[in-house]
Amino acid sequence: MIKIKRKKNAFADILQKYRYIINNGDIIAGTIVQKESCGFVVNIGTHIAGYLPQEEVQLQSSKYIQDYMLLINNTREFFVITQNNKNQQPILSIKRIEYIRAWKRIKQMYMEDAIIKVKIKYSNKGGLVTYLENIQGFIPQSEFPIKFNRHTIKNYISCKIISLNDQKNQIILSNKSTLIILSKHNFKLGEILYGKISMIKSYGFFLEIYNIKALLHISEITHRLIVNKETFLSIGKIIKVKIIHINIKKGQLSVSRRNLK
Repeated sequence: MIKIKRKKNAFADILQKYRYIINNGDIIAGTIVQKESCGFVVNIGTHIAGYLPQEEVQLQSSKYIQDYMLLINNTREFFVITQNNKNQQPILSIKRIEYIRAWKRIKQMYMEDAIIKVKIKYSNKGGLVTYLENIQGFIPQSEFPIKFNRHTIKNYISCKIISLNDQKNQIILSNKSTLIILSKHNFKLGEILYGKISMIKSYGFFLEIYNIKALLHISEITHRLIVNKETFLSIGKIIKVKIIHINIKKGQLSVSRRNLK
């Protein structure tokens, strides 16, 4: 523990005059003055210096400061985690402040329904892992328009936040919810377009229209009874359809061939 002489610290004299009391959870100003084996001594304007453990310096390991001496004489804000029971020395954190402020920004993005560009770190069986404001996020396979592999993943993709929980440190993002919004084509209800059949299902067909997936349900193909869908329409065939529903959240169109001339 290091005590700071009050005679040489006018800031400490002012704080003492106004009965400056530090509580757990406070955000206070201070200057890092010395490096110790496992952390830093911080002048926070009281007769007992604060202590910043090394593991409380930064939020994400990829941005971890390699040369800790660069922090000396750095004046900034600190979060008060607790106080040492033996000597009442405040235990400080930079990481907690970054975490709190990161979640504020993330919640603002969510409230504004903002489109965000994120960098993909890696994939697993369930989806893609990324980071938003240095906090880990996840894009489930169901929120990605194509089945991904290491060759289809781009470094950066556009996403929207569809679910978050700061208590569980959980962020769920969607890529497909941005596709229609970012499309170069301005889709409109009732618009007649051409699409290429990419998949055949028991309930209908999937088409690609300006790189957007479109569902042509079997009930929207024709008034006539279809005995064999595969012979009526085949993979790769380009057909004319009309947009009957635009689902921005799923990044998908619903189309019809009924009543087309």
